[in-house]
Amino acid sequence: MSKGLILVLSGPAGSGKDTLLNRYFKFGSAKKTISATTRAIRNCEKDGIDYYFFTRERFEKAIAAGELLEYTEYAGNYYGTLYSEINRITAAGDDVILKIEVEGGQNVKKLFPEAILIFTFPPSAAILAARLRRRGTEDEQTIKKRLTVAQTEIEAAKKTYDYLIINDDADDAAKQLADIISARHAAMNENIDFMNEVKDDVKNHFI
Repeated sequence: MSKGLILVLSGPAGSGKDTLLNRYFKFGSAKKTISATTRAIRNCEKDGIDYYFFTRERFEKAIAAGELLEYTEYAGNYYGTLYSEINRITAAGDDVILKIEVEGGQNVKKLFPEAILIFTFPPSAAILAARLRRRGTEDEQTIKKRLTVAQTEIEAAKKTYDYLIINDDADDAAKQLADIISARHAAMNENIDFMNEVKDDVKNHFI
């Protein structure tokens, strides 16, 4: 059984990553990793389902032990992806989607050059700012900080990411994600074993 694809989905806070993925997972076959973080758990979240909520001490022990594929510190909290999550999913032949920050996506690409990096953004900066304010979970200073970070993320994504999904309508964005995955499965470099197999069959049985 061949291993599944490794995909990274990144975008600024407020770009709609969670909504996009929730829509995709209603019909798509790729799996989502559960990230580890040191940020505070929100009322609607559950440990081990939405995130693995670590203390800062526990997270730093995981770093030292080499348990993390990638990690980054964002807005004062650690976020990272456990190797065990990637191995659990891809070893079963399933595709895996990592919802991580741009810096983390760049680190994944260094470790797995075959990884597919996808960046998502709303149709405009004004819509991004409006979405952040509509959440009502952060003060204006924090929102401005997130918008400043978004500038850096955009510049980095331009240089290193493979695809852009403009997330205006979540259903359309989810379909775009599914189309990207389908196209990559059809890419020749993903099908070399099959091509060699049928070539040998032609040679051995039909010529």
